[in-house]
Amino acid sequence: MEKKKAGTILWHDLTVPDAGVVSDFYRQVIGWEKSPLSMGEYDDYVMQAPGAGEGDHTMTTTGVCHAKGPNSSIPPQWMIYVAVDDLEKSMEQCTLHGGKVIGEKRSMGKEAVYCLIQDPAGAHMMLYQQL
Repeated sequence: MEKKKAGTILWHDLTVPDAGVVSDFYRQVIGWEKSPLSMGEYDDYVMQAPGAGEGDHTMTTTGVCHAKGPNSSIPPQWMIYVAVDDLEKSMEQCTLHGGKVIGEKRSMGKEAVYCLIQDPAGAHMMLYQQL
């Protein structure tokens, strides 16, 4: 993924107990195309508008994920992933200004680090630093 400017919304995910059922729901209701994304022991799903190809930036990609393992604490709501320049600094600022860091900082291999935060009103979002 091309490195994005801090503050850019990168994508949305939905984390639920049964990603297979919910991804089928959105496939039927909205018409999104569904592709499996291997998580090792199970598949999560990449959802795209019909006809969207790789690199087609006019079509939003979203994910429907299982609430398992490190994702078990993620609430079942559409979660935005927002780019930050320095994840550690953003995590510190979150707690300094009345928010909470939920769980541990995570790694997406050599591509990125990210974490779940909760703002003072209780809303959740992922902070995502591209490496």
